[in-house]
Amino acid sequence: MHSDEQAIRQDGVGEPDGLERLWTPHRMAYIKGESKPSDSSVGECPFCRIPTLGDEEGLVVHRGELAYVVLNLYPYSPGHLMVCPYRHIGDYTETTPEEVVEIAALTKRAMEVIRLVSGAHGFNIGMNQGAIAGAGIAAHLHQHVVPRWSGDANFMPIIGRTKVLPQVMSDTRMLLADSW
Repeated sequence: MHSDEQAIRQDGVGEPDGLERLWTPHRMAYIKGESKPSDSSVGECPFCRIPTLGDEEGLVVHRGELAYVVLNLYPYSPGHLMVCPYRHIGDYTETTPEEVVEIAALTKRAMEVIRLVSGAHGFNIGMNQGAIAGAGIAAHLHQHVVPRWSGDANFMPIIGRTKVLPQVMSDTRMLLADSW
């Protein structure tokens, strides 16, 4: 037994579980709900603010006429994108026919580009409609495009005892934007 393990046990803080830790303190802002609109107020909405920023600062990959593509600040996997209408709406039923077409086209293109730059084997694509359905920011519609690879996160937490995001956000944004 290492002295660190002994100290933890003697202090009663907890039993070591053998997992290595990759600290992600940036996720605490998400957990605390920072930058999350408290209601449907446009002024507080990060998805309304992002298009006012430069592409690199806002992690914007592509700007369309009615919607844009942005990296998820709290990704489930490298290249996790979101397709967002510029218009501040919270429900898919509020989209115009033109917005539906562009959101679908940008989602399709996002899949093509992610496959091109990273060889993704599959995707999880979807919208969480309402806070009760898991929408982190329910006030502004956004569709997730989450790339997946065979065994991507399946064995790492169990065998490797860690989670992996192998690329920094700015590098991922540049690869995707340049290939768009």
